[in-house]
Amino acid sequence: MVHAMTDRIEQLVIVGGGTAGWLAACVMAARRPELAVTLVEAPDIPTIGVGEGSWPTLRETLRTIGIAEEDFLRECDGSFKQGSRFDGWTTGEDGDSYLHPFTPPPLASSVRDMIALLAGWREVAPDAPFAVAMTPQAVACARDLAPRQRAMPGFAGALNYGYHLDAGKFANLLKRHATTRLRVRHISDRVAGVIGTPEKIEALDLAQTGRLNGHFFIDCSGSRAIVIGGHMGAGWIDRSDVSLNDSALAVQVPVPTESPIASQTIGTAHEAGWLWDIALPRRRGIGCVYSSKFLADDRAEAILRDYIGAAVPDADLASLSPRKLSFATGYRGQFWKGNCLAVGQSAGFIEPLEASAIVMVELSLKALADNFPATEATLAIHADRFNALFRYRWERIVDFLKLHYVLSRRSEPYWLAQRDPAVVPQRLADQLALWREQPPSAWDFPQVDEVFSAASQQYVLYGMGFPVPEPAGEGATQQALSRLAEVRERSRALAAALPTNRSYIDALTNPPADAAAHGELARS
Repeated sequence: MVHAMTDRIEQLVIVGGGTAGWLAACVMAARRPELAVTLVEAPDIPTIGVGEGSWPTLRETLRTIGIAEEDFLRECDGSFKQGSRFDGWTTGEDGDSYLHPFTPPPLASSVRDMIALLAGWREVAPDAPFAVAMTPQAVACARDLAPRQRAMPGFAGALNYGYHLDAGKFANLLKRHATTRLRVRHISDRVAGVIGTPEKIEALDLAQTGRLNGHFFIDCSGSRAIVIGGHMGAGWIDRSDVSLNDSALAVQVPVPTESPIASQTIGTAHEAGWLWDIALPRRRGIGCVYSSKFLADDRAEAILRDYIGAAVPDADLASLSPRKLSFATGYRGQFWKGNCLAVGQSAGFIEPLEASAIVMVELSLKALADNFPATEATLAIHADRFNALFRYRWERIVDFLKLHYVLSRRSEPYWLAQRDPAVVPQRLADQLALWREQPPSAWDFPQVDEVFSAASQQYVLYGMGFPVPEPAGEGATQQALSRLAEVRERSRALAAALPTNRSYIDALTNPPADAAAHGELARS
């Protein structure tokens, strides 16, 4: 069948700005230059600006859209993120802490290899935390070290890494890049209505501009979901039955310019939730996540202020005004309906734990750009495939975030409620039963671009004291012992060779006269 030219999809309209909207504009304009991309952004709706941690995937995204790493770090007040540290999640006692780094354990390509590696850990370093035994990234995080030297090419590193960033500055950088370098048309206007049926949008009715035609629409309007929810009627799957948190208080705390910059997001458990702490060069983003069923707002603010007082002793607590955020927990029943796709918070939101927000935007855009429909004839086929994949992905996020709570041994009512068997997804319960016999592996996570790999599960499981499977055969192999010895040696080498995050960022802001003074560290 030959399609008429009118069936071709050539005009892409993005509704909403912020990180999701402008990232969508940049990715689609860079990856699909045949499209005419327009972004409509209401001038009077502020962005939330809380998603300030990324996964390593952002490095490839920035490279793809043509933003240099140094420019990104300078303009977004950025720093390096090498994982997440969880304090107080297992027992709440002193010393209760574990690391989920971005660099996977060595020799973990099969179940058998991982069992041998676990046996080796118990044999040669039973008192060392799992992450310390498995990757030199643990030493880098403990010492606030950068994952790369400045002489390395952009986006290359001695260790795997993502970023901490100022979300507002990131959106502004993306906006400028999209409109000046990628030919994205920007309209500052409010969507007054949507023209078309719940199966096909013909145009947007803009308050000042009037009618804006389009062939395909991306809804990045956040939790309002004015197109995918309001017009298309795509339903919402509520997962508050599993994920109990529904509130957060967020604040930005200035820090001295000479203060250390942490290499990881710090998540600290409290009586009815947890606190995030994200270090940027000139401030720290700190927030208190909680369940309104178990904690009153004033108590949450007291917990937040107590934490800031201890973590940032010179902070002016009286000048801080935390913002209250309430969020629905769940995801769309249909992310893609007709000629509309939801990206960002309009597609779903669970909670800020493990920084899944930006990576889900990236994965959605990658899937769309790789499989963009050429004509209207294939829209339904693409939609069905996309929806099946992303239902899977959102459920895996639900499972992985729940894993952090299910393994806790804290005794407060909130924590007991979190691990009530009635609120544990059956798939996760089944996996935990399986993982008592064998460690997580690629067999458990077979999809393309899994959000949280087997290695991520391993770091949480064994960081929180989950029992290590007994080896059925020889136990620790010589190869496993050699790999663990290599980790110890490389930990020493990187500790001596890598700069601190503070010295790296300061040199980036005020580059030395002789750039050759910086040594180069070979990638491994």
